[in-house]
Amino acid sequence: MSESIVVALRQPGQSEDPLTELLRDGARRLLAQAIEAEVDTMLADHARLKTEDGRQRVVRHGHGPERSILTGIGPVSFRRPKVRDRGCGDGGSRIRFTSAILPLFARRTRSVDAVLPVLYLRGVSSGDFQEALSALLGKDAPALSAQVLSRLKAEWAAEHDRWRRRDLSARRYVYLWADGVYLQGRMEDEKQCILVLIGATPEGRKELVGFQAGFRESTQSWRQLLTDLKARGLAAGPDLGIGDGALGFWKALEEAFPLSRHQRCWMHKTCNVLNKLPKALQKTAKADLQEIWMAESRADAIAALHAFLAKYGKKYPAAIDCLNRDREALLAFYDFPAEHWVHLRTTNPIESVFATVRHRTVRTKGCLSHVTALAMVFKLIMAAAKTWRSLKGANQLPKVIQGVKFADGIEVADTDQTAAA
Repeated sequence: MSESIVVALRQPGQSEDPLTELLRDGARRLLAQAIEAEVDTMLADHARLKTEDGRQRVVRHGHGPERSILTGIGPVSFRRPKVRDRGCGDGGSRIRFTSAILPLFARRTRSVDAVLPVLYLRGVSSGDFQEALSALLGKDAPALSAQVLSRLKAEWAAEHDRWRRRDLSARRYVYLWADGVYLQGRMEDEKQCILVLIGATPEGRKELVGFQAGFRESTQSWRQLLTDLKARGLAAGPDLGIGDGALGFWKALEEAFPLSRHQRCWMHKTCNVLNKLPKALQKTAKADLQEIWMAESRADAIAALHAFLAKYGKKYPAAIDCLNRDREALLAFYDFPAEHWVHLRTTNPIESVFATVRHRTVRTKGCLSHVTALAMVFKLIMAAAKTWRSLKGANQLPKVIQGVKFADGIEVADTDQTAAA
């Protein structure tokens, strides 16, 4: 018989990747060997067990049907070995084989499971999952059903519920950033306000402290959040709270932690002042405002503030009133270490996190429902927290906790101790 000269042609959409096929074949062999080794170990552990007629009680029993598990290099097929317990007829419990490497109902590796919420949270619609995974894992990657995404959302909600019930008795936050963010849910009449608190630990790390839905940014909503933190053990208040001009937060903070000082966000204040000026002046006015909060000392900042008042005060009193209203709170950061100023002048730690949330909202043309939005935003924040930068000058934080005084960012020597020395 002559040798066949039939050549298989590549179908549209297919691509040859011999390296991936080689890796899958190697993974298939290694997986089979590893599970066979587990079976051998189990049989050796139960070798002393015998049936009533003296036979080995636990023995091999062939293999199950072939099935696939989705891995980072695509689906890998295998046949699971089976074990039979021949002595379970006497009413005792049956001995079963359970693989530590491959649980009985596993369909995906943990690495693939970790990819799913990332894709979803970053804006990939559930209808586009199959296309995205096919490009990553091969055309044979199984589709993801709506039930899989429903389970993911349920897991996020359960994780959020456990987190918001955690004990805070051992926690201490030197600084506390606060802000309210509004998200529009699909088919919802009103936007949902999410209240967020991010704190700086004595070690200089930033972490999510409080997170819940509220009614706008009212005092009652912030009071409920802060009261809940205290009820779970947060006894010491922050040395400095940073937020925008929402009066609800500041009143609630005074009630919960009356010794905490206030620092208004310069980014929000700048926007508020510029909105009261004509567009033609906003670029120049923005630079003038920057001269205030970027000054090296409180005296220089006050001088720049007076210059701003003189320049715009006569024609634009509304802008001046907006700036003067929070003068003390805007300059509070000068009483803290200079290394921390870049962190204390703005609520950017919260704003930068919610840029990711807004990205997904735009990508999916609306957020989730109000019920599931909290879980989604919580997962986004926790994912972003892994990349949060620590505070500069973390060695100064213990001094702030101890009550050491700072003037223009520099530690003030204790005159009594200096005189005694």
